[in-house]
Amino acid sequence: MSPAGVALVVVGLALIVYGFTRTRGPYARLRGLQAQDANVARYEAWRGGIRDDSKTGASVAMAILQRQVRVGAAIGLAGVAAIFAGLLMR
Repeated sequence: MSPAGVALVVVGLALIVYGFTRTRGPYARLRGLQAQDANVARYEAWRGGIRDDSKTGASVAMAILQRQVRVGAAIGLAGVAAIFAGLLMR
């Protein structure tokens, strides 16, 4: 394996770790907000009320967190691509 290939593998591993650490926090918070939203939906269905589907602060926060998770996942995928390219280099 060439030095450039080794460098790409190391950079790829670093990108995967960075993407994972960047994604972990927003993903956990997103799951919590989704669980709360599902709980509210169950309660309102049990109560028999009509649920208002307008934009709320929680829905805006979920959209922001989803974007952060996607960016972190894209960074991790770039790391996988860098590792793959590094392994293919001769």
